[in-house]
Amino acid sequence: MQEEVKSGATAVGKYHSHSIPLDMEDIERDWDKPIADAGIAAKASVIVRVGMLDLGAGTGSFRVREMMHRIAYPLDVHVRADVNLTDIQATCTDGKDRITEVVNLPTTGVNTERIWLLEHFADWFSVNLGTGSMYHRETKVSAGLMQHLDMRDASQVSADMAKRLREERHHARVAERAAVEDYEAALASHGTVSGSGEVNETVIDALVKADGRGDAASEQAEQLDLPRGQRGHRQAPAGERAHTNHEITVRDVHKRLDMIERRKPLYSPALSGLASACACASFVFLLGGASYDMIGAFVGAGLGQWLRRRLFAHHLNQFFVTFVCVAVAAFACVGTLRLIGLFNPLALQHDTAYIGAMLFVIPGFPLITGGLDMAKIDFPSGVQRVMYVLCIILMATLAGWMIASLVHLNPQGFESPNLNPWVNGTLRALFAFIGVWGFSMMFNSPQRMCLVAATIGMITDTLRLELVDYGLAPEAGAFIGAMLAGLLASAWRSAVRHGMLPPHLGYPRICLTVPSIVIMVPGMYMYQAMFHLGQFETLLALDWAFRAFMVIICLPIGLAMARVITDKSWRYDV
Repeated sequence: MQEEVKSGATAVGKYHSHSIPLDMEDIERDWDKPIADAGIAAKASVIVRVGMLDLGAGTGSFRVREMMHRIAYPLDVHVRADVNLTDIQATCTDGKDRITEVVNLPTTGVNTERIWLLEHFADWFSVNLGTGSMYHRETKVSAGLMQHLDMRDASQVSADMAKRLREERHHARVAERAAVEDYEAALASHGTVSGSGEVNETVIDALVKADGRGDAASEQAEQLDLPRGQRGHRQAPAGERAHTNHEITVRDVHKRLDMIERRKPLYSPALSGLASACACASFVFLLGGASYDMIGAFVGAGLGQWLRRRLFAHHLNQFFVTFVCVAVAAFACVGTLRLIGLFNPLALQHDTAYIGAMLFVIPGFPLITGGLDMAKIDFPSGVQRVMYVLCIILMATLAGWMIASLVHLNPQGFESPNLNPWVNGTLRALFAFIGVWGFSMMFNSPQRMCLVAATIGMITDTLRLELVDYGLAPEAGAFIGAMLAGLLASAWRSAVRHGMLPPHLGYPRICLTVPSIVIMVPGMYMYQAMFHLGQFETLLALDWAFRAFMVIICLPIGLAMARVITDKSWRYDV
């Protein structure tokens, strides 16, 4: 018994290593109790940990609060949380006891797969505690995912679960139709009542056969959410399951959260570097760059992102890593073009290409979520995120300016190649798709999520650029593009929830919208502003800075407007 208690204490302690400690004895005592029957300390440890995982995945404070409330509701706990960039202060009460926990993260990052998995966790948790799902229509998919968190490709697991669910329902419909046909045939050939008033034995046989088919189909459908070791055993009837569903313990819940937290990145540093190279090269084309600019950006961004992933694995300071990786990316880009220049001197004229190689460090997620937090009147979190973004941009642009000064670069912007308008529009769509796909991979999105986000980005960014070509202001183009991305993401999610698309494609809106509009962030404007500031050309620096500022604020405003149109919780202040 002592060993079990010690094991529980160790497990709880590691979940809250960056917190003011809770009363661990209370949690240890409830470690193997059903979560619904546990004390307030154990319940709070789950509620706050879910919020901490969501916050560490890069989402905004409004979504962290929503997730914490979703976990607290079936536990009959009220929670009040202050959420900032890297910390949560939450007070939980069950009407009898009250407990406050403060947790903070050592750093921040982006992990869209975790955001997606936490949605499924919340649905699995709520359904097991007797309340309905909030995020997904097919709860069996969520239950299946929670049973297979040890699988590396969770997206494929959800797709397999959705396919099996569809097949089992098809078999159930076929069995039901066959049963009805048997019953009708029996009625037609023998009649329903004999001369003595008793039901004909042939009809009774048909009914028994029909019931057997229906039970078999129902049994197959119910087994979809069983653990692998329990398949083949029939589940308890619905009335009995209503009681056993409450029996998930504190240990069970933390075990699943532990598996979500400890999931390894979907992509290796090399694959992440390749995604970065493709994204930044595509970004350069959309900014008006030519083939040599794209080649330089491809090499520089790929090497820079690979190095960034390797350094982050050692938990080094983010700002230091940003400075070093941007410097390496810029050097690699310039070196590549100088090497090409030995064979074709034209490559030496592309001084702006190194800016494209630095775009992989654009902090798009905190930039957009910070704007959305402020749209929800959560200024402490929003201002912290914006200041974090400014610090990252400052380190990146400072590194870029220093490299430009060392090798005597003079970036004047990209010279757009003269292409046929139809060819140019087609290439814009292609490279917008590739660019958003690359950024989604850098955010650790599963491939299916990457493709959905890339499709939305292809539509919205191509439209934005075409409108700007026809004379629309870049700021207005950014607003329209961001709002359209938000509307398309909401429409996609609604289509999944209403059964028009397969259930495994129900992704969080934030995981689709941010990658699709991060390619609209005016990175070149920001780097130009820092370059001219370093040259003490103050008026030019201010000009580029205000251009960047106007585009940047239009992006979250566009997304917020889409949420107001499609989401009641955003439409009203309640």
